[in-house]
Amino acid sequence: MSERVQMLTVALLYFAVVAGIGIYSARRTRRARDFFVAGRGVGLVTLAIAAMATTLSGFTFIGGPGLIYRVGLGAMFIILPAALTNTMGAAVLARRLRALVDKREVFTIPEALAARYRSRAVQGWSAVAILLAVVSYMATNLLALGLVLESTLGLSLGPAICVGALVVLAYSASGGILAGLYTDVFQGLLMAVASTAVFAYALASGGGMASMSRTLLSEAPGFISPWGSLSPLAALSFFFVFGIGTLGQPHVAHKYFMLRDASQLRWFPAVLTLAMTLTLLLFVGVGVAVKVQVLRGVMPPLSHPDEATPAFLRAFTPGPLAALVLSAVTAAIMSTVNSFLSIGAAACTRDLPRAFGMTPRDELRRGRLWTVVLTLLSLLVALRSDTLVAFIGIFGWGLFASTLVPALAIGFNWPGATPAAALASIVTGLVATLSIESLAYLGWFRFPSGVTATALALVLSLLVFFVVSWFTRKTAADALDADLRAVMDA
Repeated sequence: MSERVQMLTVALLYFAVVAGIGIYSARRTRRARDFFVAGRGVGLVTLAIAAMATTLSGFTFIGGPGLIYRVGLGAMFIILPAALTNTMGAAVLARRLRALVDKREVFTIPEALAARYRSRAVQGWSAVAILLAVVSYMATNLLALGLVLESTLGLSLGPAICVGALVVLAYSASGGILAGLYTDVFQGLLMAVASTAVFAYALASGGGMASMSRTLLSEAPGFISPWGSLSPLAALSFFFVFGIGTLGQPHVAHKYFMLRDASQLRWFPAVLTLAMTLTLLLFVGVGVAVKVQVLRGVMPPLSHPDEATPAFLRAFTPGPLAALVLSAVTAAIMSTVNSFLSIGAAACTRDLPRAFGMTPRDELRRGRLWTVVLTLLSLLVALRSDTLVAFIGIFGWGLFASTLVPALAIGFNWPGATPAAALASIVTGLVATLSIESLAYLGWFRFPSGVTATALALVLSLLVFFVVSWFTRKTAADALDADLRAVMDA
């Protein structure tokens, strides 16, 4: 059996499993509660694996190795804060958001913010920020999905992106977040095993870590310096944005609403960190291995850094493993897109209408309709983008962080936060990220070395949040209901 036939066979089997999950989930999705928060009946292991799979998507498996190949080990500052942020997420947000759903009928992060600050404006503006970031981040994942399908099915990039988008749309519109959760569990466990196997092949391909290190030291010593080709400030900016910024990622925070038993949260950081550590071996191993093979002349220089993972799998791993990994990566990307579709559709179906004082009706049907619209918008962005998967992902991540971290992560832990401060920080993060990134993209503005738009926007948003809270501190007590005080004490 040829390598292409092997890859096609495994890919088709994988898609058949995903299709089965979609059909099963569609039958269990009978109301908006099922579509948006999985009926709030999810166990700890399922939640942890789903959170890992949602976080580690095309950005990690395609963009990550490509970024390592391009800038060296400085790219690891994106993943180094993983254990810290998992612990912070459980301690700072998970317990309180889970306690909130026992007090209020809350399905979305903007609804949680509206409850915390008693403000429809906060709900509406946070929904706008989420929608913009969702389209950007979904485009990242659709682009990565296209790159994987291009390698697996032999399609050109444009049609590959369209095929991937249609598959994701089919099971997301039918099964909602349930389809994503079950797909997450299936592919998350498999991806951890496959990533470990690929890491072993990456070490073997270069003759072991010592041999690879000698090649890098002699040919590209800057690659394995602590910062890689990044400036120290740029690397630390990655650490800051991806460390603190995790607390503002709604596709992760949204999953806390689904947990069946809040007492299990004490084990959440350990389970999630173990799963992420195993899966992130591919992020580092493939990027380093491809760089070594290019320096040795074994592989030609990549025409695009995002080709690192598919190129390595084709060249150095057995056909079945390569097909399995590419299929698992495809499912990881699809489950992440499903999560974004869920929160984006919820923002359109529930949050924006309520921000304008309207009561949405037939939310299940409207949620499915908005799923289609958001998929098409993201598909257009992906088809027109010639930017690295990693850097589009950083933009989406940064927009989430700068608009939601202060109001959400700090606001649910500090009674002194005020509605005016929450609104001001959301608008500041939104305007700062969009304006600075747009000016830089058009070439009208160039950042000083090491300064990134995402880090700058997050810092500005945090400063505005604290300053406005101080000036409007007399309104803090009136903006916090008694049941929300109990949630913050959870």
